[in-house]
Amino acid sequence: MSAAPPSATPSPVGSADQSASPPHVTVLGLGPMGHALAAAFLTAGLRTTVWNRSPGKDAGLVARGAHSATSAEEAVTAADLIVVCVLNYDAVDAVLRRPEVATALKGRTVVNLTADTPDRARDLGGWADAHGIRYLDGAIMTPTPTIGTPDAVFLYSGPADLYATHRPALDTLGGTHTHLGTDIGRAAGYDIALLDLFWTAMSGFAHALAVARAEGISARELAPFAQGIGAILPPLFERMAADVDDGSYSGELNPLTSAASTLTHIVHTAEAHGIDASGPRLTEGLARRAIALGHGKDGFLRITDLLSHR
Repeated sequence: MSAAPPSATPSPVGSADQSASPPHVTVLGLGPMGHALAAAFLTAGLRTTVWNRSPGKDAGLVARGAHSATSAEEAVTAADLIVVCVLNYDAVDAVLRRPEVATALKGRTVVNLTADTPDRARDLGGWADAHGIRYLDGAIMTPTPTIGTPDAVFLYSGPADLYATHRPALDTLGGTHTHLGTDIGRAAGYDIALLDLFWTAMSGFAHALAVARAEGISARELAPFAQGIGAILPPLFERMAADVDDGSYSGELNPLTSAASTLTHIVHTAEAHGIDASGPRLTEGLARRAIALGHGKDGFLRITDLLSHR
């Protein structure tokens, strides 16, 4: 769901050194994303063990050469690198924190690509450290079909030397791989912020389609123009990010007063059609508050400070 950051370096599929015996990796979790990860490892020639809590999801992988473990303990024992990709950290905990699995993991590396929150990533990292388990937290920022292709985007956080050690195996998943620092929750922090952007944009698109439909405009008719709006955003993101970091909030091109006026029009039109306008009304309220505080000439992202209670 995200383009690769400009600083990320593309990693060619199959870049692991296979002059010796290929690395052995275990994948825990065979939902659509876990299945895609295991398939990419197999394509790259890595010895791959797979396990899933509910049986029957590994037949295609086994036909391609994967070993199907009968238990999580067997799967963990099979490899030094354990890649986990399940629904959430409740599912991670249910597997990894079982005493027999935790014992089997000691001295091995877990790369957890499960999506959850930064605080839970730090908690799991602390638990792993206390149990002698080497741990990297990660996030997958692109959808399942990108895995194993140049379009995949992976983020990691945790010990830099541990990331460097396993980078050749991780590279076989394709795309770009970026290590964000040693704070174990940093990858999840990026993930949450970027998913916030994605789903807020999608909810805005849904609201726009509802307003358009009420005005007799079909979704297909609006879509090309919506793509034009989307194309405006990337350069704005770059420029406005600098405004937020340095606190300048330039409103030279579009002051907050103008944005508030536009939001008022959106709220009025939506509510005139009986459409729930709580989303744009909330944003309008933030803009009006910022104006009342004397920031009417600033840019729209001045509301970031209000959202952060600064």
